Amino acid sequence: MARRLVLAFVVLARVLYAQDPQPDLRIESKLVTVFTNVTDATGAIVGGLTKDDFKIYEDSRPQTIAVFERQSEQPLTLTLAIDTSGSTFKDRALEQDASKHFLHALVRQQDQASLLEFSDDVRLLTSFTNKLSQLDHALANLRGGNSTAMYDAIYLGSQSLARKEGRKVLVLVSDGGDTAKSTTYAEALEQALRAEVMIYSIIDVPIEASAGRDLGGEHALITLAEQTGGKSFYADAGGLDKAFSQVSDDLRTQYVIGYYPHNQEPGRAFHRITVTVPRAAADAFNIRYRTGYYADAPAKPRHSPTNTNPD
Repeated sequence: MARRLVLAFVVLARVLYAQDPQPDLRIESKLVTVFTNVTDATGAIVGGLTKDDFKIYEDSRPQTIAVFERQSEQPLTLTLAIDTSGSTFKDRALEQDASKHFLHALVRQQDQASLLEFSDDVRLLTSFTNKLSQLDHALANLRGGNSTAMYDAIYLGSQSLARKEGRKVLVLVSDGGDTAKSTTYAEALEQALRAEVMIYSIIDVPIEASAGRDLGGEHALITLAEQTGGKSFYADAGGLDKAFSQVSDDLRTQYVIGYYPHNQEPGRAFHRITVTVPRAAADAFNIRYRTGYYADAPAKPRHSPTNTNPD
């Protein structure tokens, strides 16, 4: 009886194979999500664009848009990293008040925020939460230091955000100078891109005269924002409150474009993304998005920031 059953299965298998000798094997690609902001020549937000208005390319090869949303209400995971080194710590009260207003205006029930401060090292003041009272308490405990571990903050903040899903944002408040010299600009940028983190830089310039400013550091903050699809703002006219408000507006007016990569160029660890709006003149729109993504495995994670959160 058992032998007859085995023979029956063998015959059935041969019949099925004869009908479909090459089964359709599908390999699912990972969805690549690109958060995109579009503004016109005056800086005004361009709304009302549709899926058909956009074209997206990977390594100059056209891709098919599979996901499209306007003015995303997707949950937001945000890390606010505040420079408390000597060059900016005199503005501590202003930083605390402006940060509090920003978080209260932005963080909804479905969102989460964490708080870092950085000077001599990077300190986690509170882990991800949507409890505003917990964030307020953390802001009240900022303390200063001498040096500025800015690139450490970007690296470690991005590393922490990498474990989250959806929209991930690192808001950095600093004058741009890195004096710790333990993490490089390139390492910080790579970690942000690997973690799919958008960097928003709020550049707090303590001294107007160029002799007292780190122009190289300011340029680094601007470039980090550009490369990751975020934006940079100067906390000058209107102060930190206005800069934070601009960040909030930007995050609420994004297009979400997703595609499954196909026809990829082999051998690439980093795939470069290009987003266009073909119907617009070349200089009509400013389109912001992350420059690409890494397809290979990330390096071994570094240590976490010092946790000063009693919880």
